[in-house]
Amino acid sequence: MEDFNKNQRQEIYSKKIRAGKRTYFFDVKSTKGNDYFITITESTKKLEDGSYVKHKIFLYKEDFNKFIEALNETVNHVKSDLLPEYDFEEFSRRNANGASQSSAGDDEI
Repeated sequence: MEDFNKNQRQEIYSKKIRAGKRTYFFDVKSTKGNDYFITITESTKKLEDGSYVKHKIFLYKEDFNKFIEALNETVNHVKSDLLPEYDFEEFSRRNANGASQSSAGDDEI
């Protein structure tokens, strides 16, 4: 029973984003000392055997502001300086219309 309670305490919040052949997971977890951190996981399916390859980043509260600032600056640089004519909203519109929906067998862990 102790392991169940420990796992319950650790998983606080989760957000899943499907992005074509990739899925991103943003998870909030707690430490033993009741502190919080975020894990960002990229999961892609290997075509050869159907298994998933995962890459994970741990983001701690003391780095949240620096991380968000650097991410925003980097994304804005690409959007405004490198690809100013590109329609980044295209992906949101396609997903809203169901054009990029994954098939039912493509669920990832």
